[in-house]
Amino acid sequence: MPMMSGFANAFRIAELRKKILITLGLVFVCRLIAQIPTPGVLAGALREIVEAGQTEGGSLLGWFDVFTGGALSQCGIGFLSIWPYISAQIVIQLLSSVVPVLEKYKREGETGRAKLAEITRLLTIVLCIAQSWAISSALMNPSSLGLPESLQLVANPGFGFQAMTVLGMTTAALFVMWVADQITTHGIGNGASLIIMINIASRLPTAIAVGYSHYTANEIPMLSAVTQVGLLVIFGFAVVMGTVMLTQGMRKVPIHTTRRSVSGGAGFGLKQTYMPLRVNYTGVMPIIFAQPLISFPAAFMARIDPDATGVRGVLREIGVHLQSGAAHTVVYAVLIVFFAFFWVATQFNAIEISENLKKEGSYVPGIRPGRATAEYLDAVMTRVTLIGATGLLVVALIPELMSNLMGVPWVVSSFFGGTSLLIIVGVALDTLRIMESHLLVRKYEGFLRHGTIHGRR
Repeated sequence: MPMMSGFANAFRIAELRKKILITLGLVFVCRLIAQIPTPGVLAGALREIVEAGQTEGGSLLGWFDVFTGGALSQCGIGFLSIWPYISAQIVIQLLSSVVPVLEKYKREGETGRAKLAEITRLLTIVLCIAQSWAISSALMNPSSLGLPESLQLVANPGFGFQAMTVLGMTTAALFVMWVADQITTHGIGNGASLIIMINIASRLPTAIAVGYSHYTANEIPMLSAVTQVGLLVIFGFAVVMGTVMLTQGMRKVPIHTTRRSVSGGAGFGLKQTYMPLRVNYTGVMPIIFAQPLISFPAAFMARIDPDATGVRGVLREIGVHLQSGAAHTVVYAVLIVFFAFFWVATQFNAIEISENLKKEGSYVPGIRPGRATAEYLDAVMTRVTLIGATGLLVVALIPELMSNLMGVPWVVSSFFGGTSLLIIVGVALDTLRIMESHLLVRKYEGFLRHGTIHGRR
């Protein structure tokens, strides 16, 4: 098979083999950090709460446990993982479109990128300290998480525990950030993306175990269980295929470039290329924005006193309905579509692209250069984003529907769609594309019999 021979050939190339082994070793270190428990936390009590949340349609705690690779269930010092660094990158990326100083750095080439990277790292430290302090405070006060006040999650609560937690988690997060940079520089693919993917994939054995226990329970007939498992496997393949199509899909805008003819040195020739507009231009960002934005307010509002009246009573009812059910699904869907268009609006600069095309002597056939080209690209991108947002919405809602309507445990259904599947598929395609490029340069066959693998970029 081309795929298996491609992997075998990858280890025959000394440089590629070294990169793969470095990546595997550094990823192992990150997974090891996630398993080291935070001193002073009663991991057994916390694990029971997280596991209960995973069977209730995906609580906020269960969602965090999936993305931290199980670090939450025992409150590992690697709980923050790479997320503060990712959050800082997103904040700087968004601010660079509206803050003049950051926008200036963005246009200064390598020097500007170095300054932005330094600002991103400083912001990462601030986020690590703030988030680890909030986590330690929540562990000492379980009622802030909507848990019984009598529940004890910390053996010796106090300032000492908070200081130790902040120091441990911040140090671990910064070390993971450094490891991610080392993977990007000396390994295969984007280090931050690979760490996130491995964290998610590490929960797959747990999902299989939970699914096995669920479908072998005495209350489910054997024939019915076998049928459901078979349908889930078929449905899983279909969802993965659809996700790959969503990730790979693009709208090719034809671009013509006038260039001087090589033969004779006079006259002009025509070079025909295209501009790829990704269908899923936003990636997983809309889901990452939408999930916390609906979960955090809902969790806080649901904690209001059940006997409250007036505005507080209304807020509590809203919070309860937003935690699950039809209201949660509808608001979640609206937020995903909104952030899909919002991300494109802040990151896709049609005016800048049209100006660059004009400077290079390029143009879209049938469209006047300049403002008309910008309006055309903006209109095309809007239609493409609508298709991409619809596909993203379908993939994002599959775990919700499977959990609520079919009774599939959340830890299992989360691998059939949503952020988990999008990240795994996207990062896997990017990594395979990089490996395939190494193979093709050295005259080896790629992973596919016909054509090549295309990443997200």
